[in-house]
Amino acid sequence: MTTRMPGDYGLKPLTIRGVKTTPVLVPMNFALGTSAARVTEAPLLLIDLETEEGVTGRTYLFCYRRSGARAIALLLEDAVGLIKGERVAPADIAMRLARRFALIGVTGTVRMALSGLDAALWDALARAAHLSLGDLLGGAPLAIPAYNSCGLGLMTPNEVADEAVRLTERGFKAVKLRLGYPTLKEDVATLKAVRARLGTGIEVMVDYNQALSVEDALVRADALASEGATWLEEPIRHDDLQGNAKIAAAGKIPLQLGENFNGVEGMAAALEAKACHLVMPDVARIGGVTGWMDAARLAEAHGIKMSSHLFPEVSAQLLAATPTAHWLEYVDWADSIVKYPLEIFDGLVLVPCRPGSGLEWDEAAVKRYRMT
Repeated sequence: MTTRMPGDYGLKPLTIRGVKTTPVLVPMNFALGTSAARVTEAPLLLIDLETEEGVTGRTYLFCYRRSGARAIALLLEDAVGLIKGERVAPADIAMRLARRFALIGVTGTVRMALSGLDAALWDALARAAHLSLGDLLGGAPLAIPAYNSCGLGLMTPNEVADEAVRLTERGFKAVKLRLGYPTLKEDVATLKAVRARLGTGIEVMVDYNQALSVEDALVRADALASEGATWLEEPIRHDDLQGNAKIAAAGKIPLQLGENFNGVEGMAAALEAKACHLVMPDVARIGGVTGWMDAARLAEAHGIKMSSHLFPEVSAQLLAATPTAHWLEYVDWADSIVKYPLEIFDGLVLVPCRPGSGLEWDEAAVKRYRMT
């Protein structure tokens, strides 16, 4: 896998001018009820990285809370102030900013801010090259298998089953089910209800959002495997590598980790500990595009399948350049503020061929949903 650079196309270098951030609060079509919280609105931070040459790199972040969007915006402005006037060179900038933010710690909101900046820099490079981001990274136009991760939170079995049917109406062949009810009996009843309604042709991933103890996870993993769940995601604390390794070693069901990997170092530690069978990095926590490509090389070296977490518009481009690409996690949260939502056909997300990641803001919608 070879990552191309704009110089390969004889382009003039881009120069960083500044950044514009816009926080928006968009409604979710399906409430996301997990063992941790019930979410009905998505706080997003839209990022426009401006260059002196007139090329603007775009991306966005899901910030979990309104306060997260505000904090990340301030950190982004601080980071761009440190590199204003410099050439757009994402990997070099990522290393230097990591050093500049080392004392406060490159984790949490700092990691997300720097990841968002990195993704916007790469988007600018791809736009300048008149290439999709996937093409710039050495990938090929693809249709990526996707599972619908909207909704399917903690509700009654009948409510979950009804919603699961709605989530397959656009041709999806897989969905993600949130579990973590007080008892195993309730978890199994919910999965059975979904399975009965969807039939055997639809895959069902299950996600506990770190709700269980190791002992409980081992028991529930056995039961879920018997019901044909595709994978078991974050059953316990993501950073309990020893506990996750114990669950993975039981071998009842593929164990999925990754949305909370803090940089590629976090992923490397999990693989070294044999804490999972599958990985699904989050572009906003793994280190943006630069971090993702490092993670993709690590996954390839370990022969492990790599899926995405959130940000389907950008993640589709990255999976197109990922040798062990597995599943794209699809959510429709940004659809209300982008001009060109992702297209789905027969359970596949079609990777756009537009320049960059293909993100263009619907300015009227952005104005409507802008946080005040």
